[in-house]
Amino acid sequence: MSPRRARGWDNTGVSHLQDPPDAAPARGPATTSRAVIDLDALAHNAHVLAAVAGTPWMAVVKADAYGHGLLPVATTCLDAGATWLGVAQLDEALRLRALLDAEGLARPLPGAAPSSDAPRILCWLAPVLDPARAAAPGSALRRALRADLDLSVSTPDQLAALAGAARAERAPARIHLKADTGMSRAGAVAEDLPALAGAARAARDAGDVDVVGLWSHLSRADEPACGSTEEHLARFLAAERVLAEAGLRPPIRHLAATGGLLWHPDTRLDLVRIGIGLYGLSPNPDLAPAASLDLHPVMRLEAPLTQVKRVPAGRAVSYGGTWRAPTDRWLALVPLGYADGIPRAAADGGPVAVAGLRTTIVGRVCMDQVVIDLGPAVDAEGRPLAAPAAAGDVAVLWGDPRAAGAGPATPTADEWARACATINYEIVTRLGPRVPRVPTGSRPARSRRPARTAPRGERA
Repeated sequence: MSPRRARGWDNTGVSHLQDPPDAAPARGPATTSRAVIDLDALAHNAHVLAAVAGTPWMAVVKADAYGHGLLPVATTCLDAGATWLGVAQLDEALRLRALLDAEGLARPLPGAAPSSDAPRILCWLAPVLDPARAAAPGSALRRALRADLDLSVSTPDQLAALAGAARAERAPARIHLKADTGMSRAGAVAEDLPALAGAARAARDAGDVDVVGLWSHLSRADEPACGSTEEHLARFLAAERVLAEAGLRPPIRHLAATGGLLWHPDTRLDLVRIGIGLYGLSPNPDLAPAASLDLHPVMRLEAPLTQVKRVPAGRAVSYGGTWRAPTDRWLALVPLGYADGIPRAAADGGPVAVAGLRTTIVGRVCMDQVVIDLGPAVDAEGRPLAAPAAAGDVAVLWGDPRAAGAGPATPTADEWARACATINYEIVTRLGPRVPRVPTGSRPARSRRPARTAPRGERA
């Protein structure tokens, strides 16, 4: 069906993907935009990248799965072979565990390797608590342990807080020690790592923690010729030796994300963390566009035009009048704005496709809508020209121009990133909660499975 004939849609029954699976629909036909999430494309990308990695892999689903919707993305990745799920914020990790429990997915048995039916969840940002507060009933860290989460530790203070929570729970915390190998973000630098390793050994011997992982993050894996990743890897191997000298030999070493697994095979180690590539976007589209990696964009952001109007030459458009019609023009309103995550930097340049036409935003991005230019309203002789689109025609801001039913005019998230002087990660991830995510695809729904393990707080 062509965009011109597909006027509007009925979102009856569509729920925002952050809602629990049994919740009543939170979004209905009153919505004026949507992000269509192609789960078949997601599964395809997962299989492509997992084949390259050749090692167990973690689906990174932080930030509402990079804006794509937490639960459908997580379960699709598990169906595609992921055995780990990764999120940044503890609150999102707790939510993810609750969603998986509601889906009937098991938790891994103590000492057992994770599987697609019983995945592990790693979280790397938790509230700062002292040991006493961490041990208090209902503390965030005690809830994390009851949810069987793996947690990252970069400092002795973080370790002490987790140990306090573990003693209160009477069960060890599963931790991944993080080394700073050159990112200068989270992790222990080389000078501080021996003290952290010694404290972790003591906490392990006391029964407060299981040191199951050593990990770090690559800062320039998407620049394979720069030499940075080789330096990171050397520092990581040195960190592994420091832990060994302290009597710690964590069985899971992970360093590579999408860029590392694509361009630095030596960094794949025991586990890879796949993020941006899952969503059909390249970590460096200038080096290797997504199509060259056989990755398919998963998100299509679209909205029906709410109005089409003719304005005279010289008429100013939007706040500040930064754009003026060069001739009599047809303009259209798209009901998406910066409250929905459309960057204000897209003023006078954000690409849009509608009715087979490729055009751009004109004027400033407003909170709830943008104006697009549909072209001249008169020909060179001053004769009127019909509007090329009408209210109800579906405007596509970004998607996959190679997808079935799409056209070559469809912009991509990479084009939006260039127009806004940012990266494709930000374009999709900043999409706001009032845009419903609508999953599509031929994948069968994951059947509910009876959980084989009870939550930690319910064990005898």
